Order: sequence, then C-alpha cells, then structure tokens
Amino acid sequence: MLYVAFLPIVNQELNAQVRPAHLSYINDLYKQGKVVMAGPFTDKLGGLVIYKADSLEEARKLAEADPVVVEGARTLELREWSPLEFPLS
Repeated sequence: MLYVAFLPIVNQELNAQVRPAHLSYINDLYKQGKVVMAGPFTDKLGGLVIYKADSLEEARKLAEADPVVVEGARTLELREWSPLEFPLS
C-alpha cells in the first residue's frame, strides 16, 4: 500500500538545520524500496513523502522516525493513498 506523509514546516530555522539528515533518511528509504517519491512544495512551507509499506503502522513508524519530525521542525499528517490507474475506461 501507499501512504502519503504531509510535512508542513513549523520551524524554518530548525528545518534548515535538520534538512540534510531528512534528505539522507528518505534517500536511504528510497534505496530500500520504502519511499516512492518525495519533494518540497513550491511555496517552501513543507513537502510530502510517499511511502510504500505493508501497513499503516509500518508507514507511521517510518514517517515518525524522519529527523524533521523527531526534532519538531515539521508536523506530520499521514494518510493511506489509493492512486487511480490510468487510463480510466
């Protein structure tokens, strides 16, 4: 299943400090097949990560271990996602 983590920034200064660890963390998860896509919003107020996990609990564990969440630079909203398969009939 796929899970989308919305990560709004709540502390810009702290986020700037923790961002390198965040990028390293999600890059490692990508290499393990646990992150499908990730990136910042163009308004620079946060970003999102799409996780591939066997359960909501696994996805929550991965998302809550992200350094930007652990350090309090960003909040987390995690939702299960069911993308449409195109083309639609």
